[in-house]
Amino acid sequence: MSLLVKAQRDGQTIARVTPESACWRYVGFAAYRLGENEVVHVLEAAREMCIVVLTGAVDIETADTTWTALGSRDNVFEDAAPYALYLPPGVRATVRANREAEIGVASAPAKGKFPARLIEPASMKRSTRGKGLNTRYVCDILPQTEQAESLLVVEVRTPGGHASSYPPHKHDTDNVPHESSLEETYYHRLNPPQGFAFQRVYTDMRDIDESMAVENHDVVMVPRGYHPVIVPYGYDSYYLNVMAGGQRVWHFRNDPAHEWIINKDA
Repeated sequence: MSLLVKAQRDGQTIARVTPESACWRYVGFAAYRLGENEVVHVLEAAREMCIVVLTGAVDIETADTTWTALGSRDNVFEDAAPYALYLPPGVRATVRANREAEIGVASAPAKGKFPARLIEPASMKRSTRGKGLNTRYVCDILPQTEQAESLLVVEVRTPGGHASSYPPHKHDTDNVPHESSLEETYYHRLNPPQGFAFQRVYTDMRDIDESMAVENHDVVMVPRGYHPVIVPYGYDSYYLNVMAGGQRVWHFRNDPAHEWIINKDA
């Protein structure tokens, strides 16, 4: 089974990954494109969700609450954080676009410990990671410091000619605090949209070793192993990461063969 999920170029559903389709236990992800006044309904009976308003503006209605005009940017490459909405299991939400919009819906197992809540852009931590041609810009949408049962959600912008998720790192071993075991999806966007980037997923034993050319709106599944992204000159990269596993904590291990890159710049 390929780890690359190609985007649908037409229709409301851009891409979708379920635990069943990925042959894993935790992470679910879907991306939707909505025209003005178009509606999508989302519901997970036994899973929490995080709806990320990637572009445009939407209203989101549940049986108890309506959130209106959620949206902070026209393009994921803007220097701005998104709006997001956390929903516990069993809550049906209707998402209606005020204008053309794109949303990502992350999900993972949960029992319903936390109520629905709006996550506003101002509450999200934004940071710069890496140096030189390893520089990228991170926005923590739903980090481990904020309430959720399983989900971790983050977005990353990487300039053209740069490497990201680099040096290669992995989080597939239950050895906290040194490393945690987390499944992960990458939802890729490219600017200009005809561009492409490269992502490799590989393990120490090379029982997984897949290199992929990813195009706009494609999803890469990372069940385990290292997973760097390389962005060609002239095109900027954006990706939305969804992670979940047995413990809701992110600890990673760099590939020892490439860790010298960090030590070189220290």
